[in-house]
Amino acid sequence: MSIKLAILDLNDNTPNLGLGSIVEHAKAFQSELCYQVFDVRHKHEIPGLDFDLYISSGGPGDPREGDGKWEVAYFDWISKVLHHNLNHKDKKYVLFICHSFQMASIYFKYGEIRQRNKKSFGTYPCYLTGNGLYEKVFHGLPNPMYVADFRSFEVIKENYETRTKDYPRVLAIEQIDPTEPRQRAIMAVRFTPEMIGTQFHPEAYAEGMYDYFNQENRRQSVIAEHGEDRLLQMIRDLAHPGKITLTNQTILPNFISESIKQIKEQRVPQPSFC
Repeated sequence: MSIKLAILDLNDNTPNLGLGSIVEHAKAFQSELCYQVFDVRHKHEIPGLDFDLYISSGGPGDPREGDGKWEVAYFDWISKVLHHNLNHKDKKYVLFICHSFQMASIYFKYGEIRQRNKKSFGTYPCYLTGNGLYEKVFHGLPNPMYVADFRSFEVIKENYETRTKDYPRVLAIEQIDPTEPRQRAIMAVRFTPEMIGTQFHPEAYAEGMYDYFNQENRRQSVIAEHGEDRLLQMIRDLAHPGKITLTNQTILPNFISESIKQIKEQRVPQPSFC
């Protein structure tokens, strides 16, 4: 029986590069799984529990606000997956990205969601915590790893542990900004043994970002809002094989392959001793 992946699109009908990249990662495993895309915010589509793993995308806007429909259904979906995993041996695996990560933080009542003083925009080093160093989804990445980070909101939590056996577990935090002393935002969390989330975009790929931001109108818009130095730094990071390209080639493939491995092990018939 084929393994089934549900891709939850939270982009609210906004054109973006991320969703296509997630689909391409899914296609790389087409010999082992099939996938279906659900338009959560625009068409109010929510997958059922007949899927084995889920990838929930980023999207625009304030995660604390919705239309009274899609976010209710979304939280209900998280609740159903969580309840299933607590009561069944065949687990279901979830990766939350950016906006989805913030929604999951709200659901689990983990940390404080707040608006940033200034939008985070570009490529940045991201530091693994003690738990992050042992996270299988991050296996193969350096510390710090480099991530694509585009957000107006963030998750903050005081006095989080860098190594704990409990869940949720903080896996990564943002870099220190010496020009703006403040609590460092959380960049990745394992909410449960089966549910993980990243504030950044692990699906971001260098070629697509370079082409997108090299378009003259977008280039000038970035320079006007964030400065030319920020743009040039991002372009340099995109050209480095050990930065955004490595992150893209590591996290999503690791999540999918590790999930497939666990699902297959759960489906192996147990020997009978009767």
